[in-house]
Amino acid sequence: MNTLDPSLLHLLIFIFIFCVDGADAFIGVNIGTDLSDMPNPTQVVALLKAQQIQHVRLYDADRAMLLALANSGIRVTISVPNNELLGVGQSNATAANWVARNVAAHVPATNITAIAVGSEVLTTLPNAAPVLVSALKFIHSALVASNLDNQIKVSTPHSSSIILDSFPPSQAFFNRSWDPVMVPMLKFLQTTGSYLMLNVYPYYDYMQSNDVIPLDYALFRPLPPNKEAVDSNTLLHYNNVFDAVVDAAYFAMAYLNFTNIPIVVLETGWPSKGDSSEQDATLDNANTYNSNLIRHVLNNTGTPKHPGIAVSTYIYELYNEDVKPGPLSEKNWGLFDANGLPVYIMHLTGSGLVLANDTTNNTFCTAKENSDPKMLQAALDWACGPGKVDCSPLLQGQPCYEPDNVIAHASYAFDTYYHKMGMASGTCYFNGVAAISTNDPSHNSCTFAGSGGKNGTFINGTSLAPSSNSTVAGCAPHLYGSAKVNSFLIIGSLLSSAVFL
Repeated sequence: MNTLDPSLLHLLIFIFIFCVDGADAFIGVNIGTDLSDMPNPTQVVALLKAQQIQHVRLYDADRAMLLALANSGIRVTISVPNNELLGVGQSNATAANWVARNVAAHVPATNITAIAVGSEVLTTLPNAAPVLVSALKFIHSALVASNLDNQIKVSTPHSSSIILDSFPPSQAFFNRSWDPVMVPMLKFLQTTGSYLMLNVYPYYDYMQSNDVIPLDYALFRPLPPNKEAVDSNTLLHYNNVFDAVVDAAYFAMAYLNFTNIPIVVLETGWPSKGDSSEQDATLDNANTYNSNLIRHVLNNTGTPKHPGIAVSTYIYELYNEDVKPGPLSEKNWGLFDANGLPVYIMHLTGSGLVLANDTTNNTFCTAKENSDPKMLQAALDWACGPGKVDCSPLLQGQPCYEPDNVIAHASYAFDTYYHKMGMASGTCYFNGVAAISTNDPSHNSCTFAGSGGKNGTFINGTSLAPSSNSTVAGCAPHLYGSAKVNSFLIIGSLLSSAVFL
């Protein structure tokens, strides 16, 4: 009688755990509350509904918030805060009371699907590490007693810094000093069918790398094959930090003989503002990272080690937290301000409805005022040439000829291309001389694409707004008023129009 190879059996179990409900990866959002003017729970839920956000993580189990989420259908991960961990981990009765008060009292009206026990305990509260596994078990036992263990998973989020020697991923392992906690914890996750909660911050990896990690690699921007990181042991290619860290966690678990535990990224994001030492904490980079992250996750791309396997992810975070301590960047990880207005306009056409409402309409792509005129002219030439924008309205005597300068003409061409491409991520860059704006640049009889909320149609072509890696050469000019519009050659291969910038 033939027997199934154990490694294959582990793989089959792993795939079954991921795919048993046909579950695709999802995007969720963390809800922090360190705001001087925190919206009330009803306002928070209204924003979540308006943005089609169906998964949230709370840093506690606030009663008012859980009541506001009732009957919304939104799936909620609640948390045992670190300041309650010792009590829960030392007493089964305390854990049972916690579950009765914060879980049983709210389900099924509030759709609680997971409990995060503590937060980065091993790295931020190491004195509580000895009771971490007990806390997980006590909370789970209380769920079993309430017949809620099948619908609510129990885990604990870890900082990715517990992974040592994380590149190449195949050589990664957890800090061995934590084996007395990690091994029984992973055994618990495996036995209960739960998942490893991991916080992944490519921003910090990039900032701490002393320029070893390229910014494009951290932001999911497309890399030529010779720039991709290659694991010399597996020959797997990595084109972003996020996947490399997730795979490092998979390999670190395998090092301890756990090969069938899924991973959910409970926190990731990019700050939109920083102090003088945080020059890459910008609106553009935050927009790029989160827009590309959402596409990457919702496409069920998986990772090089587990392609096509869902890695559901929660963005850090819903609101900018203006009273959060620390450097300026700590206050600026949010997608929205306290009034519910987007901090930046994400580009999510073609990625479903999540976070798309009110963030892709009435936006425009215009030339940056302080851009190098030669770079602007080159980008204008590209848009009107290989970019296939109809630039005839820029001809003398036509509606958009005036004002007759390269900034105005480039803005029209950039915006037309941007909307023609469905406002997809990567289509308003033009080697850094273009930027997204919510101000309608239409003037007199010159109407820009998108004016009045008209959206473009996403086109699966091969033309791209020239990126930072594009190389261009001039060819014979066509005259559009006094601003010359040259056609030019794109050197090298053009990527798909669904490029992630």
